[in-house]
Amino acid sequence: MANFSGAIKLTDLNDFIAPSQACTVALNGSKLETNIQDGEVLLHKRAEVPGFSQTLPSGPNGSVKVTLHDCLACSGCVTSAETVLLEHQSTEELSERLADPSISVIVSVSPQSLASLSVELGKTIEATFKKLSGFLRSLGVLYVLDTVDSRDLSLLETASEFVARYRAQHGQNGSGKPPAKRHGQLLQLASACPGWVCYAEKTHGDYILPYISTAKSPQAVIGSIVKGPLCKRLGIQPGKVYHCTIMPCYDKKLEASREDFTTPGEQVPETDCVLTTEEVLQLASQKGIDLALLPEDHLDNVLHSAEEKRLYGWPGGSGGYLQFVMRVAAQELFGHSLPPGSLPMRTLRNADFQETVLEIDGREVLRFAQAYGFRNIQTVMRQVKQNTCRYHYVEIMACPSGCLNGGGQIKPHGDQAVGELLHALDKQYHDVPMRTPSSNPMVDVLYRDWVGGFPYSEAAQSLLHTQYHNRGQTSKPAQAIARDW
Repeated sequence: MANFSGAIKLTDLNDFIAPSQACTVALNGSKLETNIQDGEVLLHKRAEVPGFSQTLPSGPNGSVKVTLHDCLACSGCVTSAETVLLEHQSTEELSERLADPSISVIVSVSPQSLASLSVELGKTIEATFKKLSGFLRSLGVLYVLDTVDSRDLSLLETASEFVARYRAQHGQNGSGKPPAKRHGQLLQLASACPGWVCYAEKTHGDYILPYISTAKSPQAVIGSIVKGPLCKRLGIQPGKVYHCTIMPCYDKKLEASREDFTTPGEQVPETDCVLTTEEVLQLASQKGIDLALLPEDHLDNVLHSAEEKRLYGWPGGSGGYLQFVMRVAAQELFGHSLPPGSLPMRTLRNADFQETVLEIDGREVLRFAQAYGFRNIQTVMRQVKQNTCRYHYVEIMACPSGCLNGGGQIKPHGDQAVGELLHALDKQYHDVPMRTPSSNPMVDVLYRDWVGGFPYSEAAQSLLHTQYHNRGQTSKPAQAIARDW
């Protein structure tokens, strides 16, 4: 199993939400009775969809295989005590697509994965990206992109949504409407972490979902860009483009399989495959390649001018949502400019639960928090349900220490401490020029030529926002969750 690229690895409810109690999805499409204590998993065939096949049938006596659509839609379980084998979104499948001359493969790489690879290789992020780009193109990849532009779009949409919600909640002029079933003051929860979103859908349902930002994650946004304006520019049908992302966590595989993230009309998946950072190393090993020894190749400029510097950062190892939303809200709502650099954070229960407060003339006007890891998420959920949550915005991530510590990142070697590795990752991640998303020239181009509107406009909400679903969690797994915390 160690060599199975599609394995989802779980530890301590910090990464992926996986089946444990009883999965009642039958392989032949019928419902089967299961014994909850057995933890039995059965599957069914799904209807054909445009694009690329996501399922390979399993032998009757082989290892349990779960399709991503089945796992995401199932409400039979929420826990992280097992490993789920997935046949889709693996290095083997990517290799198969690369061998097909009728398919164009495009790869998008997250900055967190680049940070992990750069620490592993002992190179700068830019040098690492150039080596990785050359390696992937040598395999037949058409273009290798980063997700800086999609991250900036996600940040702008999240901040604009918050401002609109705040104005609507407080009776000021605003285009947004407050979510239904809102209790007490304004609260908006981050939406970029698929592990957290999946947990909220399965466990808390309609009570919590209205609080979650509808802005797409950077992965979802880059998928929309690749299968939208980029395919149009290249003159290739979206169904003939295989889009693979490289991400720091296994949960992103499930996010890619959400039926919400498909092209309008034909409903072609906007992201066909997700490889974790570790799986990229596995791919290089399978090809007999040492990435550290590769020469630095050019960076693709399909979305940029050739002379433009490509890799920019923003404070915050999980995308910087709290940092950016607070700055925009302070300026737009109160005309208050915050100084450059990271905002000061106060540690609360533990290092993964921190808050920052905006005071103007001695009066508190905004209180934001970041809650990483499920024990802190559970604290926020309790506060919301007890109507004692004091926050206007919470940046929520399922992994302790956030995305830099994602379950798909390269693990420490030998006796290297996790904290030591995280420090190196954070340093490398922020060792690029900082730039506010609103000053990204490519963002202006995308809003003008693709979106056809400004942030959180009706056009932007159609292309850059999503919806959530109450997946009807049963009572027994919910009780198991409570015991785990």
